[in-house]
Amino acid sequence: MLAALEALPPVEALRFSRWSYAAVSAGHVLGIALLVGGAVPLSLRLLGFFPSVPLAGLVRILAGTAGAGLALALLTGILLFATRAAEYAGHPLFPVKLAFVGIGAASAIQIHWRYGRDLSTAPKRDLRRAGAVSCLSWIAALAMGRLLAFVDID
Repeated sequence: MLAALEALPPVEALRFSRWSYAAVSAGHVLGIALLVGGAVPLSLRLLGFFPSVPLAGLVRILAGTAGAGLALALLTGILLFATRAAEYAGHPLFPVKLAFVGIGAASAIQIHWRYGRDLSTAPKRDLRRAGAVSCLSWIAALAMGRLLAFVDID
């Protein structure tokens, strides 16, 4: 199934096109930058840093930035995965990366679903827990993604 994915004409075109692959790769980096750049400062605020900065405004800006970054990173990540699906699927760090992405996304969805878009009704304990899970999961997902490029499994 993975070989069939890699053999799809649009995937082959992406794999063998220097400029298209570079554009998708740059989009993935941009998505990660927006995601981590939004999630980490917001997570730090949830953990209690920067108490003089109003939470509602920060959540409105940074949660949206992180969400847009996650969407872009997922879209471009799927495209990049398809170009070397068998290799990535066989790498032991790939499911670890996906697990951290899943934990980070699930944590964000859960806290916003439970306490609303601006998190104004959330108890400090739940904000701190969400901030810790978010900060750790997104930094770990970033680290696992970079290690994928440098850790050989042969």
